[in-house]
Amino acid sequence: MRALIQRVRYASVAVEDKVVGEIGQGVLVFLGIAHHDTEKEAEYLARKVLALRIFEDTEGKMNRSVTDVQGGVLVVSQFTLYADTRKGNRPSFTNAALPEHAERLYEHFLAALRAGSSLNIQSGQFRATMAVSLLNDGPVTILLDTSPQ
Repeated sequence: MRALIQRVRYASVAVEDKVVGEIGQGVLVFLGIAHHDTEKEAEYLARKVLALRIFEDTEGKMNRSVTDVQGGVLVVSQFTLYADTRKGNRPSFTNAALPEHAERLYEHFLAALRAGSSLNIQSGQFRATMAVSLLNDGPVTILLDTSPQ
């Protein structure tokens, strides 16, 4: 499972010109799910997102989590995080989970975030074409990957 985390001043996601999720200061999480992923990876990443220290403290060091700053979390499904571009110019997505498996784990990830905090947890719409708007803060962008190295 992969999560591309962006520290944001604000972020929103719209489907057919209707905003379905938005946050102020916090993190935007693009979540990619592989065919071999399980609830274990979803729960691990949820804990990691809530505890990742990417917000500045009073000394300007990244020492505070989204939980510490009481920020929001906006989660957008992103199967293209599993694009394989090693051959040719057209990405292959064979490592991405099939939609039924991915949606179940996407929902499990959201539930784990909600169970692990009282933060404003928002999401996009699974399998929809979405317009994502954000103001990256820093910029700070972190890739988390549960695959063994």
